[in-house]
Amino acid sequence: MTRLQATYEIESPVGVARAAEVIAGEQSTGTFIRLASETDDLRARSAARVEAVEVTGFSDHPALPCRLKADRYEQGRITLSWPVDTFGPSLPNILATVAGNLFELAEVSAIRLLSLDIPDSIAAACPGPQFGVAGTRALMGVETGPMIGTIVKPSVGLSAAETAALAGDLARAGIDFIKDDELQGNGPACPLDARARLVMQALDEAAQVTGRKVMYAFNITDEVTDMWRHLEMLEGLGATCAMVSLNSVGLAGLRAVRDRSPLPIHAHRNGWGLLSRSPHIGIAYPAMQKLWRLAGADHLHVNGLASKFTEPDDVVIEAARAVQAPVSDGHDHGALPVFSSGQTAWQVGPSADALGNDDFLICAGGGIMSHPAGPAAGITSFRQAAAAQAQGVDVRTYAADHPELAAALEAFEGAVTRG
Repeated sequence: MTRLQATYEIESPVGVARAAEVIAGEQSTGTFIRLASETDDLRARSAARVEAVEVTGFSDHPALPCRLKADRYEQGRITLSWPVDTFGPSLPNILATVAGNLFELAEVSAIRLLSLDIPDSIAAACPGPQFGVAGTRALMGVETGPMIGTIVKPSVGLSAAETAALAGDLARAGIDFIKDDELQGNGPACPLDARARLVMQALDEAAQVTGRKVMYAFNITDEVTDMWRHLEMLEGLGATCAMVSLNSVGLAGLRAVRDRSPLPIHAHRNGWGLLSRSPHIGIAYPAMQKLWRLAGADHLHVNGLASKFTEPDDVVIEAARAVQAPVSDGHDHGALPVFSSGQTAWQVGPSADALGNDDFLICAGGGIMSHPAGPAAGITSFRQAAAAQAQGVDVRTYAADHPELAAALEAFEGAVTRG
């Protein structure tokens, strides 16, 4: 494949085929009127091309406010392609091409980017994840099984010393991974420098007892030059992970971090619902996660099964599988899917079943911290749930002689009814 392809679900007052032509023009060589300089030769070299059009239905009203009116609004799917020479491997410009002004065109009353087919030439020119699953496992010291993580809670309000004390307790309890909440950045109430210094001291002390250093993802989200400074500071302290908020720093910011980072990049997608929640406009996760992986994300959040958020389980599963799938025909650029949000021991087995492997990180706040017997028992309950799944034993049966798991299943049974 030598062209970048994008597939969209659309609705249009002028018909799906006509809307496809308008989008192709708007997102490449055209404008609202044919220009003298837009020669046939130029169009052959540089224009977007309509590759496929499928009409799937009709509506008697527009899904979104639309200036153009019609008796019926045609619905369908279209696939467009662009020559790579137009934008090269520049991810911000690729995003402007496949998800730019097309969302505002009067000829569409709904449009959603569903998927991207990335040419190998683009994938080869982008750095991709530096650590991925294998590098993350090595740094965590977790050779097999799901990686078990948690989030510092309360999200904000703890001092640097209080955060470090909690991290040390969790490390001694046997957690694999801890992360800052995305709301905890570098504010004066809990400065990153102080937090990182005290947390790493606590983790190093815990490692002397347990024999394993817990991975802690410090939230370095900031201006680009500040993120570079934060990375240098973390490396000097012996930290093993840095977190960024993807929708805050953008593709260029993520790439800037990747180019300077000696650590895995834990990529948090907070704000994703703004781009994805509506069925009528936005971007589907399988499309966007490819760009984030190309820019260098090692870990990518995908929500969780039966989570506290609105996404149904099938969407979460599709997202997690997408993160593990090759980004192009010739380049894997595989990343680690991160299940989170309302996760408990109930979701461990189904998550592994959905992926068909255990190469994932599952992060639980309340599901670990609120275990009736305490955080250590909460962590144990997750490992027991993973063992039950690996052995093909029903989690309830396995819990009969594993009290930590039994207590978790009883305490969090309501969680499985929410998804």
